[in-house]
Amino acid sequence: MLAGPGQVLAGRYRVTDRPEYLRVLAMDEQSGTSVQLTGLELPGLLTAVDPAYGEPGHGEPVYGDPVPAQGERLVRRVAAVAAGVPAHPRLLGGAGAFVDGELLWTVEECPAGVPLAALLADGPVPPYRVAELASDLAGALRALHEAGLTHGNLSADTVLVCEDGAALLGGLDAGVALEALCEELGGPAGRRRYEVRAGLLGPRTERWPMDGGPAGDCWALGVLLFRLLTGAAPYPEDDLATLLGAVRDDRRASTHGCGPLGPLVERLLQPDAALRPTAVQTWRELTELLAAAPEPFGPVPPVLLPVRRPEGPLVPRGRRAGRGSGPAADTGGSGPPPRPPRVPPALLGPLLLAAVLVALVLAVGAVVLFAG
Repeated sequence: MLAGPGQVLAGRYRVTDRPEYLRVLAMDEQSGTSVQLTGLELPGLLTAVDPAYGEPGHGEPVYGDPVPAQGERLVRRVAAVAAGVPAHPRLLGGAGAFVDGELLWTVEECPAGVPLAALLADGPVPPYRVAELASDLAGALRALHEAGLTHGNLSADTVLVCEDGAALLGGLDAGVALEALCEELGGPAGRRRYEVRAGLLGPRTERWPMDGGPAGDCWALGVLLFRLLTGAAPYPEDDLATLLGAVRDDRRASTHGCGPLGPLVERLLQPDAALRPTAVQTWRELTELLAAAPEPFGPVPPVLLPVRRPEGPLVPRGRRAGRGSGPAADTGGSGPPPRPPRVPPALLGPLLLAAVLVALVLAVGAVVLFAG
């Protein structure tokens, strides 16, 4: 990452925060909005300037140094896709791309929020909260598919959770740029392109559906839901060969841990694309699930206080009432009342005095009797 706080890229994007590697938060000085810049490293063969650049029909420099012809072709690919993205409240808007040195940057709006990956780092997410997030994502995919577009880059890293809890789907321009780069380096298909994609993507399950198009997006949504609900991917991600073999053979973990979303996730992960629900069907099913969700979302904690006392006197286990040196009973219980004392306490004093007098009289009588 060559940019630092305060630096201006493309003549308009001022970096506002300490950047991560190939991920920068910036302020668009033309529109005054916050944006996120996502970088993609360009190999040297794409950074060699075409000698004809600047000539009629070969493009014109916009700012700074001339842009390599192949890099400019990638920028045009991204701009063409961005122009067809429909306006939708759950889609992050893209602002195209630009080349700066050996980096291709895509630009995307960035409202206040946190990446979904940050929430996932804390462990599994409760199922009805996942259903809320998935409903937003399914609605965004629905809008793209109806516009004839495929996202192709759905993951926890491309979803932003706003302060109001809504999920916004981004990463479209970055995904287009990456796929365009793979085609530039490896051709439209074949072993070479697979090797390029493997090096750029790695074993990230969401990016390796067996089929493309809208069905591939729905499969990736199923993978993301499984990851959110269980904290792990449904397929092994040790290495790419193992992952692709498991996806091809449909060797995945059970969806039993997905709770009420298990049946939907199971259908989204079907290897046969014809058996998967579409984005529209997924959105409707999630809407129905949320409408019938218990309140509040999530398990209700057990009531610990107040604790009801057991009925009857509190007698230590193993003892019988009336024995021992402890308290006899708890008079607030509902058991039989304690046995009243045989002698009223008010008579104990007089009775004791009478007993002493009787004893003295008997003693005097005995002395007189024996003395004669």
